[in-house]
Amino acid sequence: MKKKTKQFLSNYEMFNYASLNFAQVLIYFLISSYLLYFYTDVAKIPVTVAGVILLIARGFDAIDAPIWGALIDITHSKYGRSRPYFLWVAFPFAISSVLMFWNPSLPYKQKIIWCAVTYILSGILYTGINTPLTSILPSLSRVPEERLKANSWRLVGSQLGGFLINAACLPVVAFLGKGNDTVGFRFLIVVVAIIFLIITLHAFTVVKERVPVSVEKVPINKSVKAIKGNWPWVIIVLSNLFYWMAYTNRNSTLVYYFTYNFNDKGLVALFNSLASLQLFMILLIPWLNKKFSKTQIWSAGFIIAIIGQLIVLAAGHNIIIALFGWIFGNMGSGVAVTMPFSMLSQAVDFGEWKTGIHSSGILTALGSSFCIKMGSGLAGFIPSMILAHFGYVANHVQTARSLFGIKLSFIWVSILLFICALIPVFFYGKYERMEDKIASDLKQRHLQTKETD
Repeated sequence: MKKKTKQFLSNYEMFNYASLNFAQVLIYFLISSYLLYFYTDVAKIPVTVAGVILLIARGFDAIDAPIWGALIDITHSKYGRSRPYFLWVAFPFAISSVLMFWNPSLPYKQKIIWCAVTYILSGILYTGINTPLTSILPSLSRVPEERLKANSWRLVGSQLGGFLINAACLPVVAFLGKGNDTVGFRFLIVVVAIIFLIITLHAFTVVKERVPVSVEKVPINKSVKAIKGNWPWVIIVLSNLFYWMAYTNRNSTLVYYFTYNFNDKGLVALFNSLASLQLFMILLIPWLNKKFSKTQIWSAGFIIAIIGQLIVLAAGHNIIIALFGWIFGNMGSGVAVTMPFSMLSQAVDFGEWKTGIHSSGILTALGSSFCIKMGSGLAGFIPSMILAHFGYVANHVQTARSLFGIKLSFIWVSILLFICALIPVFFYGKYERMEDKIASDLKQRHLQTKETD
């Protein structure tokens, strides 16, 4: 008699799945929130050059995301399909991240090459370790509610990691560097990389794939067929891409907004750390899903994020009101970022239901890691061009024109991108109503396949 597949994860398994994301975002938040600032104000690279580096790296994302996804789809090891990548990619990613924030003493041209190469390499390896974090989700349980719960735990891990980095980054850099930010960032990234390795390697031993999938390796040409006609996946990708553009634009320009518009760099750590209060909303998502549809929750998250930015705008230089708007907006964006990751599992199911191909690797690679990196890179390029156009000069008193450019980037560009992310969500409800039928049909199909075998 075959052993029945365990459908519900223990709290310890949930915790370790969340810790994988916690470990990854320690480095990701350093990149998304502080890399542009690191390039312009620490490495002393012109803002336009820094923006071009971020943009060029996105060209590699268009290639590496589907490649990593295809590699997962053709992987068949004793650890499973997605899980082994936590082991295989952890050390290379940690090392490349250290090099990215090292800022060696090099001539101008060589330093630009160093920054470009280390950033591109780190980006490629980040895709390799982040993609399996989402592609493994369908293999943890067949139950959609359990997947949503696991994903909520995962996003809590993300918020805790983000809170730690955002609260500690600049103060720790100042403390360890004793006035030398290059030294401070070096110490910080080494410590963060070691923590990342310890957590990731431990979680690798705990988080395991339990839902059996075909041992047949799925080649990339066959994987791509799972995209054809997969409209729920298209909707998720479009919304998720614009979300990460909005999120990264907002976070990467926050440091400029409070350093120059408020003349208080100390506010950056406060505001960034309080953004992690959104984890309380993330924890409520499984409960909210009992009362509202995923589409309703998802769209409400974006609307709240937009209102939050408008409150910050209306606050002017009133820190209390700006803080309220920031926390309120982050509550919304926390909900908005949580939904796509669990819903990608349903898009994988939809693709299998429609085409007969289970292609979690390439679908989740493009739906998660690609969106995160492409969105983050584009959002690094856009404000860099705006800041350059309005005359931003690092480490100087800014003109009224450059201050306007900072506000334009931080407030209005973020709002516009959140609106673009919201629009596709309105078309998702039709496919959400099909989930029960798809789950039932796939279960029946799998039972028939077992009987045939």
